[in-house]
Amino acid sequence: MSEHDEIAELEDAREQNNAPDHGEAMRLAEALLFASALPMSVEDLAGRLPEGANVPQILEDLSGFYAGRGVNLIRVAGAWTFRTASDLSFVLSRDVIEQKKLSRAAMETLAIIAYHQPVTRAEIEEIRGVATSKGTLDLLLETSWIRLRGRRRVPGRPVTYGTAPAFLSHFGLDAIDDLPGLEELKGAGFLEGRVPPGMSVPVPSDAETLREDEDPLDQDDLFMPIEIEPEGEPEPGAETGSEAEAAEE
Repeated sequence: MSEHDEIAELEDAREQNNAPDHGEAMRLAEALLFASALPMSVEDLAGRLPEGANVPQILEDLSGFYAGRGVNLIRVAGAWTFRTASDLSFVLSRDVIEQKKLSRAAMETLAIIAYHQPVTRAEIEEIRGVATSKGTLDLLLETSWIRLRGRRRVPGRPVTYGTAPAFLSHFGLDAIDDLPGLEELKGAGFLEGRVPPGMSVPVPSDAETLREDEDPLDQDDLFMPIEIEPEGEPEPGAETGSEAEAAEE
């Protein structure tokens, strides 16, 4: 054996002796994930576990261990958390507080923001073909599913909207590109009848970096996040406020 090989073996042995016990590191990670109110990233866990712990391997082992149990370790929005196994939801249905369902207008608006972000209110209205109520955007902002991104570099500098991490967490998505594509939407029954030739579903992106046609938000936007409804009479055919919501529920 060459001197180089002997040195390499000594270094490997030293690293193995200094490496934390994998089983004990798994127990610590398990406890941290159970106690955390929010999903934890690899970096979060690495900062809390003993130095040298193989965090990716720990997560893989824990995920496999809990795969067939009552709770599963899953990855959402790039972080890890424990969730009740989906096939056991019926057992807990009595303990779940029934949430008020979003109106059709709100669901359509949320879908447009998810697939077309960054998008302005005027662009949402153009896609939907109907005026969007200020209350719809208020509601989606309150749920923390959407966020203000910036301002479009056009006259009036309208606010641009995009999805927030809470959107991924609520819908169990690891990344925004996990949203269903055209074929998946058809298979799930969301697109009925004959699909027009050439129809496509946009490839969504929720990148934090502003695009070339976006400016950063102003300081005042932190205190007045929603665009103010224009004063005066609405344009012919436009629905505003509760009228738009009522018409589409």
